[in-house]
Amino acid sequence: MEPESRRLSGILFVVFPTVVFGGVSILRMLIHDPAYMENPLRQDLWRAGHAHAGVLLVLSLVALRYVDEAALSDRSKWFVRSSIPVAAILLPAAFFLSVLSPDATEPNALINLAYAGAVLLIGGLFLLGVGLLRSPTREEAR
Repeated sequence: MEPESRRLSGILFVVFPTVVFGGVSILRMLIHDPAYMENPLRQDLWRAGHAHAGVLLVLSLVALRYVDEAALSDRSKWFVRSSIPVAAILLPAAFFLSVLSPDATEPNALINLAYAGAVLLIGGLFLLGVGLLRSPTREEAR
């Protein structure tokens, strides 16, 4: 694993407990905050934000194991290494921040961060996939 991938993996492992903290926070609100329970939109978006944060951080770690094997330029590898973790920030942020108010009845403009995150995620995954398909197999490398 290249040093850039190892360093970013370390950062992601250090950041990951924030997702656990977020899950505990949502659990606390489910049990102790009647205003949270009275707003189904907020519940749905916060659950989606928490789920996306966890899944996309795990996906980021998986992608980092593959990016160094992909037939990509250094600049493309940098894009893949950064785009997926940035998407893991933007998508959940969109869900959380778009309904911060306990009485929100619709998401605010910050929901558009989800589209930016989705574009980065798709771009990083597509580029990684193409780079892996272009990589020589072990037999071809011999």
